[in-house]
Amino acid sequence: MSAQPERLYRARMAEFRTPFFRSFFINEPELVRIVLNERPADFPKSARITSGLAPLLGRSVFVTNGADWARQRRIIDPAFEGGRIAASFPAMVDAAQSAVNRIAPGELDVESWASHVTADIIFRTLFSLPIDDDLAREAYQAFRDFQREQPVATLAALLPWMPVRHRRPARKAARRLRRLIGELVDKRRALIAAQKAPDDLATKIMTTPDPETNALFDRDEMVDQVAIFFLAGHETSAALLGWALWLLAANPDWASRVSQEADVFWQAPQFQHLSKMPATRSVIRETLRLYPPVPMFVREAKRRETFRKRAVPAKSQIVVSPWHLHRNDRYWADPDDFDPARWDTDAGRLASREAYLPFSSGARVCPGAGFAMAEAAILLSSAMSKFAFKPLKTPVPVAHLTVRTRDGITLEVVARQG
Repeated sequence: MSAQPERLYRARMAEFRTPFFRSFFINEPELVRIVLNERPADFPKSARITSGLAPLLGRSVFVTNGADWARQRRIIDPAFEGGRIAASFPAMVDAAQSAVNRIAPGELDVESWASHVTADIIFRTLFSLPIDDDLAREAYQAFRDFQREQPVATLAALLPWMPVRHRRPARKAARRLRRLIGELVDKRRALIAAQKAPDDLATKIMTTPDPETNALFDRDEMVDQVAIFFLAGHETSAALLGWALWLLAANPDWASRVSQEADVFWQAPQFQHLSKMPATRSVIRETLRLYPPVPMFVREAKRRETFRKRAVPAKSQIVVSPWHLHRNDRYWADPDDFDPARWDTDAGRLASREAYLPFSSGARVCPGAGFAMAEAAILLSSAMSKFAFKPLKTPVPVAHLTVRTRDGITLEVVARQG
């Protein structure tokens, strides 16, 4: 992140040329709307950027385009409708309470703690299994191994003539994880056949036919989809939770507001009461603005385009960067400041409509956005209801699969009185 020049944050567009392809960085809401909202079919996902994840994700909804992607979304989207999120609420609460019980006064490795609890929620809501289940725990460890070994984009992906190869440890971790996911899927298929399956996300997705063809996901397709649910639902949520806790530790006034809301909510937690925590919601939105889990989206122009009177050749890479757009002072006042109060202002609400896309936008908006917001509120408030956090050092952001930190986040934990 430190390699990004200051002028890029205010640029409306920038062009980068290599001997092999051209890349156009767009940082203007009008251009972003064209690419993500108005004409998404003309700007499919770039295979160059997602090739690094192919051993794990196969042909999941994260990497497909066109008719394949549309069919997958028709099956997946119903599982994340509002009523389904409410049905997942008890599992989220159980995971949050279990996670808080693992915190003790002293120093806390926040990223490790956040990764564990968000993985726990994914397994509880997808397969009704807590992370302590042997199979779930082994899958969690395999994913961590894959993430350490495999970048999203590989050098070969950026050089058209070079075959894409993946590191042996990454391939091994991916095979291990897909085997474990396959075991979970096989067990669930058997329960569905016996009419004994729990009513969770996996059952909903596996029993939802495509409304156009009436076909279900086959076994391997379901493995692909579970892999991306785990990647998107665990890794991005863990990044959000870690940054939010650090920001509250560094801003005690806002920490006090969130703690007060948490005290009320956790007296008798109910799904409908999540809407009664406005400070918590504003903190989460502001965290997503400053540290969007996915810092950049890359699309590819299917045909020649013209952006800002400049020719954009076919096959050019189009880079949409929430990281830059969220810190562009054309749209955000004092964009580098942590200011959750901005979300209650007219200027903040306007900027959120024009220049805010932590979950992408348009047809490919994250189907789990509502799920993620509910999860973040539950987990953040659960920690703040029991403990106060103090910063020990300022973390340095780096971009891996998500916006993480160079050296981790370590906070001092103090038990709250009363």
